Amino acid sequence: MDDKLKKLHAHYKDVPIPSELEVMIEKNLQRPPKKKRKLPIFLTAVAAAAILFTVGLNTNPAMAKNLADLPVIGPVVQVLTFTKYEMVDEEYTADIQVPQISGSSADIEALNKKYAEEGKALYEQFKVDIEEMEAGNMSLNSGYVIETDTDELLSFGRYVEVIVVSRSTVMQYTTIDKKAETVITLPSLFKDDRYLDIISRYIEDELRNRMIETQGSDMYWIGGTAYHDESFGVFEGITPEQNFYITEAGKLVMSFDVYEIAPGFMGLVTVEIPTEMLQDVLMSNKYIK
Repeated sequence: MDDKLKKLHAHYKDVPIPSELEVMIEKNLQRPPKKKRKLPIFLTAVAAAAILFTVGLNTNPAMAKNLADLPVIGPVVQVLTFTKYEMVDEEYTADIQVPQISGSSADIEALNKKYAEEGKALYEQFKVDIEEMEAGNMSLNSGYVIETDTDELLSFGRYVEVIVVSRSTVMQYTTIDKKAETVITLPSLFKDDRYLDIISRYIEDELRNRMIETQGSDMYWIGGTAYHDESFGVFEGITPEQNFYITEAGKLVMSFDVYEIAPGFMGLVTVEIPTEMLQDVLMSNKYIK
């Protein structure tokens, strides 16, 4: 992995979230605050500059027409606004699409505020990076993808893709109980922390099997193999903050960023966890089926 891209990947993955926003979400879930984690960050409302212009859904009829076919996130939680930011320069470009989640709960308000705080940090870091670049081109793309949209659940991922010589992508998923308007975290799905070892061991076995089945075409940084990068280490297991989403069928999927557990050419890596392996430790089958 190119040293410059490694540095940028670390910047965009490790800009810290304001801790008070995490505490707000945890308080509403009635669980003790967990240890703050540095998460991927996503561009949102920032002050306009000469090369940055902002187009708002409520102020631009043409854009509103173009966005008429955007997916609605359900009868309770919806995407009400959609803001597009573009930066165009000979050497540096940015194309950012930012969702705004509707809802009146403290969790939803905290999420929207968190997106804004994270976006400001991302944009400031982007400006620093292009100022420090001595030569070359840099591209930043950010947006979101909806993985699951049912009457009960919304799982969507916000991504940041940075291209400098090669490509690096970070993705952060959020899963919401739409009726309760609460954020679902990984620990909230389980009775205790036994799930960490169960899921970790399954992921390691699954990745090893993938390499065997593809005769080495797939490569993952797991213990006992030659396929690992010393600068990234090997997969040692998930944490309570592991990135995840829930499918429409109620399956739990673990998601790993580019370069997190595999070489860059493998892209984003996902592993679906069989529900039968989790049955004894699940809090209930309300979300995971």
